[in-house]
Amino acid sequence: SASAIAREIGLTEYRADLMPEDKLTVIRDLVREYWQVAMIGDGLNDAGALRQSDVGISVSEDINNFSPACDAILDSDRFTMLPSLLKFAKIAVVIILISFGLSFLYNIVGLWFAVQGNLSPLVAAILMPLSSISVILFTTGATALMAKRTLNNKG
Repeated sequence: SASAIAREIGLTEYRADLMPEDKLTVIRDLVREYWQVAMIGDGLNDAGALRQSDVGISVSEDINNFSPACDAILDSDRFTMLPSLLKFAKIAVVIILISFGLSFLYNIVGLWFAVQGNLSPLVAAILMPLSSISVILFTTGATALMAKRTLNNKG
């Protein structure tokens, strides 16, 4: 039930048993009042509400179903992993911010060397893709590691 799920993931406010148009109205009102809204639905008649929410999670028995309105698809057999999914999403945001920081650092250091004239154009041309590759490798590796730790430990 919605109340059991709310307790499990630490929600203090939730809405349940609404018609699709009522869901959309509630979410629009909450977003208009600057609330951050997560919508969990089946993706079938919830498309409008899933799209309107800040985060839309579609719960499906067949995760290969295409649901363009949602941000994540959760297999109904793994619904108990919802708290882990939310925790992992927060970790993923931190990883992305760190990646931006690394990229910014590379660019500042590279700009300093370029202004000083200490790098030949050939070395700069080699270092440019290496910096991009290292940020991509960090992001991919950190995300995979944290997904394994977070989702396999279920919280």
